[in-house]
Amino acid sequence: MRETYGQTLLELGRESTDIVALDADLSRSTMTQLFAREFPGRFFDCGIAEQNMVGIAAGLAASGKVPFASTFAVFALGRCFDQVRMSIAQPGLNVKLVASHGGISVGEDGTSHHAIEDLALIGSLPGFTVIIPADAIETAQAVRVAAASYGPFYIRLCRPRTPLVYNHDYSFNLGKAVTIRQGESATVIAIGLMVAEALKAAENLEREGINCRVLNMPTLKPIDEVAIINAAAETGAIVTAEEHLEHGGLGSEVAQRIARHYPVPMEFIAVKDTYTKSGKPGELLQRCGLTAKYIEQAVRSTVKRKVTQAV
Repeated sequence: MRETYGQTLLELGRESTDIVALDADLSRSTMTQLFAREFPGRFFDCGIAEQNMVGIAAGLAASGKVPFASTFAVFALGRCFDQVRMSIAQPGLNVKLVASHGGISVGEDGTSHHAIEDLALIGSLPGFTVIIPADAIETAQAVRVAAASYGPFYIRLCRPRTPLVYNHDYSFNLGKAVTIRQGESATVIAIGLMVAEALKAAENLEREGINCRVLNMPTLKPIDEVAIINAAAETGAIVTAEEHLEHGGLGSEVAQRIARHYPVPMEFIAVKDTYTKSGKPGELLQRCGLTAKYIEQAVRSTVKRKVTQAV
């Protein structure tokens, strides 16, 4: 996803001189270095001063530019929340925050670099559009949509390489969920790298006679309420899967819609109320229950509760 972001940003820079890029001494990791090499006059390395980077991006946006500001997700919101709130959200400026290294799959960098609160923070700010792509193909399209759409955006990318979920004929639609797999027994709604895990879980559950619908919800805000309500009405059970704290992210957003419009049994695959440790990404995802195995268990639970309620 990071490499695709860097390449797409470079292409956008070639297409429009209004595109500018900012980074906070992490351009090799966020891949904004590709843009910097070709357009040094439109690239601003702000150093380890993320709050200043946000303020500069806001100023550039107020001057008519389309700034893409990048750093790790833990810094973009954890360190800069006040600046993002005051300088971008409240005036509604056309700033695109593209944060890499989201979630716990950052791995060995440890607890201080694991961004598990960022979606709750950015979701609390009025006016922001929030996107969590599932793969590189969706990343490229989401970045282009952000560039073409006026207003503040937050795009969250992960650190490790991820499998492709889509073919190259895929078309990203802002604010719309994507039904990747049909099913009538239950629905798994997932974001980011958890989409691939949801697909694995659905394939395994099919052998047990449980047919799972899998929805990718790439736009967390504004969320696709119609898709959520339809999934509840048509499958009767919902499981959400995200690489984020259980509070304030995808699960919270989906649960609000379910409670308001069509209550059904739900389970939440997410980081529970804890911080984890340094470790390899796969080890940490397993430790926090963010794998296909745990999605399968959650689906079984909701299906069982659905049958019990029906009786």
